[in-house]
Amino acid sequence: MKKYIIVALLLSFSFICDAAHSNFRQAKKIANKLHQVDDTSFYCGCNITRKGKKLLPELASCGYQFRKQLKRASRIEWEHIVPAWEFGHQRQCWQKGRRKNCTRNDKTFQKMEGDLHNLVAAVGEVNGDRSNYRFSVWNATPKQYGTCPVVVDFKARKVQPPANRRGDIARIYFYFKQQYKLKISKSQMKLFSAWDKQDPVTLRECKRDQRIEKAQGNANPFVKSQCLLLARL
Repeated sequence: MKKYIIVALLLSFSFICDAAHSNFRQAKKIANKLHQVDDTSFYCGCNITRKGKKLLPELASCGYQFRKQLKRASRIEWEHIVPAWEFGHQRQCWQKGRRKNCTRNDKTFQKMEGDLHNLVAAVGEVNGDRSNYRFSVWNATPKQYGTCPVVVDFKARKVQPPANRRGDIARIYFYFKQQYKLKISKSQMKLFSAWDKQDPVTLRECKRDQRIEKAQGNANPFVKSQCLLLARL
């Protein structure tokens, strides 16, 4: 009996790993299940509550004020830190039919789109406003979303993330560069290298990486290496 239970658990784990890498839809479901009570929204740091299968941001907990879309601001969405456009347009499938074609016909794109390391829980309005804009810093004062410390420059198509998330962003980009050969400009790499040093891995980030490794079968080495150093302190 014990042998059958072990086999069943292994098959279940294998299914989770395959599902996480099968498509974005499945990955979002798994990310939802991996969510912990003390996890907060990525950019704004809002507390998150669970209502059935849905995750909802507690906007008052982070001083969030919606910019234009209250309905979208009232829900949590799974945001790609490395946007689908950024890793997609580097692939041939994108040239022949953009994202829909890649999702249907390119297995590598499917893995990239459903990679849990690249998905973060964000207030829906911020996710929509970020679009596929690049991350940058220009010392702008956050004011678009109440006290949420993120700034979106729609004209210049760039986003200034909060200081305590910049290292997270950098390490996700490093992971995509290594895992999927993502092309990143020298200027962006220079910026991300600085962010990685200025905002080192936290215990929260380590726990997230451990949960994803169990579900998906691989860790982000740029997070895990720093976590191992933290454990020795």
